[in-house]
Amino acid sequence: MPRWGPRAALGAALGVAAGTGPAQAGADAPLVPPWSVPAAMAWARSASVVEADQPILSAPSGDAPRRGAASRQARLPLYGARPGPGCLGLWLHVGPQAWLCQDGALLSGAAPIGTEARLVAPDPTGLPYAYFFAGPDGSLGYRRIEDVDVGEPRMTLEPGFAVAVVEQRVFAGQIYGRTNRALWVPMRDLFPARPFAFRGEEITETPGGVVPFGWVFVDDAPLYSRRGGAFFRGGRAVARFTRVGWLEQASSFQGVFARIDAASWIDVRSLRHPALAPPPSETSLGPGERWIDVDLASQTLVAYEGERPVYATLVSTGKGQPGSATATPPGAHRIWVKLLSSVMDNIEDEDASRYYRIEDVPYVQYFTKGVGLHAAFWHRSFGRVRSHGCINLAPLDAERLFRFTGPRLPAGWTAALPTAFDRGTVVRVR
Repeated sequence: MPRWGPRAALGAALGVAAGTGPAQAGADAPLVPPWSVPAAMAWARSASVVEADQPILSAPSGDAPRRGAASRQARLPLYGARPGPGCLGLWLHVGPQAWLCQDGALLSGAAPIGTEARLVAPDPTGLPYAYFFAGPDGSLGYRRIEDVDVGEPRMTLEPGFAVAVVEQRVFAGQIYGRTNRALWVPMRDLFPARPFAFRGEEITETPGGVVPFGWVFVDDAPLYSRRGGAFFRGGRAVARFTRVGWLEQASSFQGVFARIDAASWIDVRSLRHPALAPPPSETSLGPGERWIDVDLASQTLVAYEGERPVYATLVSTGKGQPGSATATPPGAHRIWVKLLSSVMDNIEDEDASRYYRIEDVPYVQYFTKGVGLHAAFWHRSFGRVRSHGCINLAPLDAERLFRFTGPRLPAGWTAALPTAFDRGTVVRVR
């Protein structure tokens, strides 16, 4: 597919002299509106992205605010083109307030990616990639498979570092994996992350203004029967992460218990029960607008549409003391960027007692500085504090909420920032 060259080669197509701006109106040089596709480009239906995470800007100028990023080889819809500073080729209009420099794209006559298409095929685990951890001896990453074990490595993987492997290949009798960051690693040095299928629950009703379910967050929570004002253990127990009913609550000299079915009760200290709350007063919400509430005390999250709760699940928030660098800060904020995946590490922290690096952490939604919602495949401590400050979600929940919140991530994009017409969803931590 042809790739358009420098702006000097585009003047005839647009009626523009290179570096001089739009031509003056006249019989021989009609103005081309900025939303139009020049006649010489009329055959093109899409723009195929050349590099991974290609920047998408909010206006046809190199100094315009960032709007998002596109995936390599994604065919984005082409709505128009125009010259502008900061791009040797044309600025390609690929969506509302979304412009891609032609220097990083190939024009294509193929149809653009479907509006509901996903860059990664859905997986029962909720994870977009197959994740692996470096073993006790660590490993090395190489740019070319031919250099593995013999050439100069590009990266050292310390024990416990995680990578996303997108391809495996046999070379010289050994199996090597290519990470999503385009490095080859010996598979003998890696062990796979174990899938975890926990997910939250849709909320269809709230009798008495109460979420009618909760989750066991301890190992083998004993069941009780009630006789009068006393509760007696019956010999049965419920496993951790089991969803149970929350039908009523009763107190006795033994503590507080919740009835989970017709005859069984559980000590509430063994349960995580999401509590409903009114919309945050710190920020304005439109009628029926979606928002998310995170309760630090119960380690639960509830997603709302207006005042109606629609989904609830367990989370793991920051384990630090309130106000510390690893505590999840309370307050109400709007999501300021969504990333299909992102690298998280602390390797630049000289005071860290232990270093970590996790490549391609999935479904990241930052709402205040570097604190956000994201999937966690490296632990199963949901319902307990665990993180370095972010709100950890089981992968299936992270995927569900990533699709629930704004700004929307268009097909073919790897990142999106909010706009006036597609605001970031409010996340309230309390």
